[in-house]
Amino acid sequence: MKKYLVFGFCIGFLYPFYAQEKEIETVEIEGKFLSIPLKNISENVEVITREDIRKMPAHTLEDVLQFYTGIDIRKRGAGDTQADLSIRGSSYDQVLVLIDGVRMSDAQTGHNTMSLPFDLNTVDKIEIIKGPAARRFGQNAYAGVINIVTKISDEKEVKVYGSGGDFKTWSLGSSVNLGSDNFANYLQLSNSESDGYRHNTDYKVKNVWYQNRLNLRNGHLKLQAGFIEKKFGANGFYATPSATEQYEETQTSLVSILYDYKKDNLGINANLFWRRAQDLYLYQRDNPSFYRNLHIGNNYGAELNFSYHSKLGTSGIGIEMHREDLSSNNLGTRKRWVNQLFAEHHFSLFQNRLTLIPGISWINYQDTGNFFYPGLDVGFQINDRNKIYGNIAKVHRLPTYTDLYYISATEEGNPDLKPENALSYEIGYRYFRSHFLFKTSFFGRNSKNAIDWGRADENSIWIAENIGKLTTKGFEVEVEKKWEGFLRSISASYTYLDIQSENSLNQNSRYALENLRHQFNSKVNFGYKRFNNALIFQYNRRVFSENYFLLDEKISYTDKNWEAFLLINNLTNSKYLGPNLVPMPGRWFMLGFTWKGKL
Repeated sequence: MKKYLVFGFCIGFLYPFYAQEKEIETVEIEGKFLSIPLKNISENVEVITREDIRKMPAHTLEDVLQFYTGIDIRKRGAGDTQADLSIRGSSYDQVLVLIDGVRMSDAQTGHNTMSLPFDLNTVDKIEIIKGPAARRFGQNAYAGVINIVTKISDEKEVKVYGSGGDFKTWSLGSSVNLGSDNFANYLQLSNSESDGYRHNTDYKVKNVWYQNRLNLRNGHLKLQAGFIEKKFGANGFYATPSATEQYEETQTSLVSILYDYKKDNLGINANLFWRRAQDLYLYQRDNPSFYRNLHIGNNYGAELNFSYHSKLGTSGIGIEMHREDLSSNNLGTRKRWVNQLFAEHHFSLFQNRLTLIPGISWINYQDTGNFFYPGLDVGFQINDRNKIYGNIAKVHRLPTYTDLYYISATEEGNPDLKPENALSYEIGYRYFRSHFLFKTSFFGRNSKNAIDWGRADENSIWIAENIGKLTTKGFEVEVEKKWEGFLRSISASYTYLDIQSENSLNQNSRYALENLRHQFNSKVNFGYKRFNNALIFQYNRRVFSENYFLLDEKISYTDKNWEAFLLINNLTNSKYLGPNLVPMPGRWFMLGFTWKGKL
């Protein structure tokens, strides 16, 4: 009954705003083969701009993402020490994260996917692609893709920013843009620390990020390099909640070269990348010899994409090759190649009102075999403001090395696991008008050979297994209105999920039924002149746990060269649990500033 009440609220919300006629902003989606205006796409895409991020009561990327419907961020502890990312009930291994189109997959485990070598100040926008339209990105794009777009400013400027708050939490960072119009450089450094909100939840996080852009004839050449190190107490994060003395250190490095070219009807983009990840885990922080894991992974590869526009539409073809190496005292020495070939064509019919995008990908997994994954996107523009769309595709994921080989006192991997695959589909409707957006969709995902960790009872160990068929169905609805005045924006969104298994999963399934069944978010921005107040309300209800409410607030004052803010997370001091029954932080205050100047 609750889902229908929330759905009714969102529908009723849209009627008072039909009278105004001002056009909504244009936002470009940076796709694999094409960049397309947001209102013209035939996919379920959410775009979070730099201005959206600046106003939010958030100080990490994970904080930002959790405010959007269908996105489930399962934090362990505070800050950005460790968090799992889920889209529409997926596991954390079923979401692909990209930095400017470069994959950040971690072959060891998806627990480390969100270990990114920069902070929020480097982010220009975030593109969230949900459902089967993510198929063109290949391995790990099972439920969706998060593409984090960075940008070097054309202005020469320096920025300093910092914050401090409860539990001796503080952060300090700086960035600088240098160079000329033809050769721009960006450097960012930051450090954050906290004593933690309970025993053994302290953390230290530091990063450095550099990128440049060289303008070429008909294109650009970019270099990116970054490093992040996290050291944190992991009280109850893994094993059992009683394991209070766990400790972890992770390091992630990324080096990538990107090239794009466009002349007449031909477009080319390519990248070379190397991602190194190191993960040190201690079961007892003060006694390393008791139980210690050290994993060092190296992922490296290349991608090349072509697009060509003709009278018949736009054709795209791409090839990617990457290798996943791991050296571990627990998982052993592992190596595998993943090769992928993509092809699709964009048809535009009836004066561009109907778009058809058929596509297919071929995947070769070393020692596993060849697989074909077709898909189709369809969109129909009813008029300038109304559009309907549908997507259907086969998606896939290869088991991680942890799924296959991990051994501990409480867990056992399974080297006989098969890749999981699913038929994913969605049908949706979108309405744009005068700074107003309404969209709704119904979606589903029928998984085969789904991978999960299960156990016979509470006294048994967790074992990785292909649990068979898993059926996911749901719907979501979003509405947003923007103004110029005291009330600047208001939005509401709701996602309902129902996941069923042929094997009658219960609490002895670790991930498959840990999803949110009901998720409701509402955002309000209001202010006067240079003051802005952002309030974000969240209601979450998981399958096997109680519901909880969260309210976050950010009050900010912005002048020409600086900003000061007060950020309050969990304003109502709600009590709730994260993964593995980890108690999450209560009310948390933080004061901060940003200053920037010209060079």
